[in-house]
Amino acid sequence: MNKIVISTGGGDAPGLNAVIFAVVKSATKLGWEVYGSLQGYQGFLDKDKMVRLMPADVQEITSIGGTILGTTNRGNPFSMPIKNFAGEEKLIDVSDKVMAGFRRMSFDCHIAVGGDGSLEIAHRFAEMGMPVIGVPKTIDNDLEATDRTFGFDTAVSTATEALDKLHSTAKSHDRVMVVEVMGRDSGWIALYSGICGGADVVLLPEIPFDMDAVCAKITENELHGKRYSIVVVAEGAKEEGGSVRTRGKGEAGREEVLLGGIGEWVAEEIRQRIGKDTRSLVLGHLQRGGSPTTFDRLLALRFGAAAVRFAAEGQFDRMVAWTPPTMSSVMLEDAIRCRKQVDLKSDKVLTARSIGICLGDKE
Repeated sequence: MNKIVISTGGGDAPGLNAVIFAVVKSATKLGWEVYGSLQGYQGFLDKDKMVRLMPADVQEITSIGGTILGTTNRGNPFSMPIKNFAGEEKLIDVSDKVMAGFRRMSFDCHIAVGGDGSLEIAHRFAEMGMPVIGVPKTIDNDLEATDRTFGFDTAVSTATEALDKLHSTAKSHDRVMVVEVMGRDSGWIALYSGICGGADVVLLPEIPFDMDAVCAKITENELHGKRYSIVVVAEGAKEEGGSVRTRGKGEAGREEVLLGGIGEWVAEEIRQRIGKDTRSLVLGHLQRGGSPTTFDRLLALRFGAAAVRFAAEGQFDRMVAWTPPTMSSVMLEDAIRCRKQVDLKSDKVLTARSIGICLGDKE
């Protein structure tokens, strides 16, 4: 092992720079050369987007959000959007060119940092012969093979802080505040922030909700002298018998639709059903930004250092996983097989119910 490359793909998350820092420092200590591919896989296709990373280049970046390498949601080499001379965009497969670039630059290993989509791409390259190690990154915390992904703790902290601030304005106006948070098909951010942020109602993708139950909780608050309510809605939540709300399709090269709109819909339903003054708020990409929390920073550093250790051991086509209290490696194929959802029998769900939070059902 003499020369490795690291890339960051998909949506950004707090802690990405800490992973880069740990990889560069750990690999350099072993005498390896480290390179970074800018904007996902662009460095493999264009040598001007492949940069050498020295320890001096990564000093003081662990506390900075985002990624110094850049990232993209339009960077799938197996379905890359390319414009022709007429300005028309079509999808083409440039995976062979990526493999050629990897071999031409004599890399021994590729450390791919990303969520399930990016790791699926990494696995496909591993099947083509590229020595790959994946590092799990997603604020949604929905990768089954690892107990936690970095970025999640920061996103929850951001959402919780927003809820804390909404209590005073909601109370001042006797309003219902409906807050939509990220998470796709998993309700981790909604559940954690809802419990810690003092929400009255938390709606999760894992529990199709009944608007009658939601309105009954708000009415119950009124009967007990609490004339305002906080409702947290995960973007993938849906009403019983209904479907997930979307705001269109993703960019070219991405099959998934863009979730969103459920918070505004819930707010309007509450307003019409019980006549309460209601406002909705979408936290959106605010949850992705900012400096990583201490927990995320340490977790990201551990992921990066472990990735280098596994590279030295030749553990390829695998993903670094945190299985407390240690770091382990799991097959990439197993890591991306399914998304992790909230266990409805878990202590966190039981805690929410015990302290009076309505989860949208009639329990």
